[in-house]
Amino acid sequence: MKKKQEKKAQKVDFGSIDLPQLDLTGFNLPKLKKTPAVGVDAEEQTDRAMPTRYIAPQPPITGIPALYKNAAKLAKELKVDYGQRFNAIVSGDFVFGDFIAAYIWEHKIRVSRMLVSTLSLNQKNIEAFARLMDKGYIDRIDMLLSIYFYANEKYQLIPYLRKKLDVNNRFQLAIAGIHTKIVQFETHDEKKIVIHGSANLRSSGNVEQFTIEENPQLYDFYDDCFSKVMERFGTINKDIRHHELWDVITKQKFND
Repeated sequence: MKKKQEKKAQKVDFGSIDLPQLDLTGFNLPKLKKTPAVGVDAEEQTDRAMPTRYIAPQPPITGIPALYKNAAKLAKELKVDYGQRFNAIVSGDFVFGDFIAAYIWEHKIRVSRMLVSTLSLNQKNIEAFARLMDKGYIDRIDMLLSIYFYANEKYQLIPYLRKKLDVNNRFQLAIAGIHTKIVQFETHDEKKIVIHGSANLRSSGNVEQFTIEENPQLYDFYDDCFSKVMERFGTINKDIRHHELWDVITKQKFND
């Protein structure tokens, strides 16, 4: 009995089978023969392709007209004023992080506080935010990143991000199970801008969409929610200022 069970188990073990790689691009269903149904001519039956509920995926969409491909150009041509909203569909070449940086830079916007919530970003995005902070365009950034990003970049981009942005206690980084893509900021002239959509800060190679609007109600709604998330999942201890702490340690060590 035991041998029969082992033999049966071997038959249903698919772990050792290498499945071939299937290229579904341009996949066409073959004409299949099947036993004709009652009252249906056999020759007529074999001339038909087997009907299917499922359609093979098509290659990524490219060359759609009226897409924005250049983030800097869009940022230069667009400026949202009080109560205005603008919707955009952008190509896979469009880098959302470039648009944010260029929008602030081109219009000389002074940001008192910015919230960035995104699945992922890249080194160029980090350097763009650091430059805006260094030049005085952004006073403070709160950034909420995904656990997925942290797990993949905790030894590379996460330390680099902290090094570049955690300057003079103007930055907070939170890590949580999020998939939201929102950048919002309040300006020195009291505009509340919200930019939200499908795009992460870095390019994905896919068609994306986003909306940019001056909307105090939406801004406050997100701010109320994400401020609690930042407080709960923040990874920078604001009670300890690095330079002050180091001064205390070195004075105690070398001056006693």
